[in-house]
Amino acid sequence: MEVFALVGPLYRRVQRRIELDAAQGLSVGVRAVLDLLRENGPMTVPQMGRAQSLSRQFVQRMVNDAAERKLVESIPNPAHQRSSLIRLTDGGHAAITAVTAREHAMLRQAGGDLTNTDVAACVRVLGRMLELFDDVDASNAEPPC
Repeated sequence: MEVFALVGPLYRRVQRRIELDAAQGLSVGVRAVLDLLRENGPMTVPQMGRAQSLSRQFVQRMVNDAAERKLVESIPNPAHQRSSLIRLTDGGHAAITAVTAREHAMLRQAGGDLTNTDVAACVRVLGRMLELFDDVDASNAEPPC
């Protein structure tokens, strides 16, 4: 429970920092969509929702926001006529690259005396904890306010 007591506030603070510092003015939701597409290539909205444990409706709103800003675009999906693939535009790629570069620079400041082994152990523990909740249905999940 001590981990959850730290992770919740940390997550909310990181969200606020991303939105306050975003030179591109990206919301946390749009930033997450852009990052997911950068990492995985074109995806459908339902695929993005499952990958992020968020509702399809919420992801669709974030995709719509990103599309209005010309950061993403819809392309035909050869596997499914009615579910388009969403992909980054050149502007979207530039925006997420700039945001993540700034975030990485900020996170390097937190390193202090933390070693790569410390970080790897933290990632392993959090990953294992996430697996504990694999059975939780995220189809109606909305991000916390």
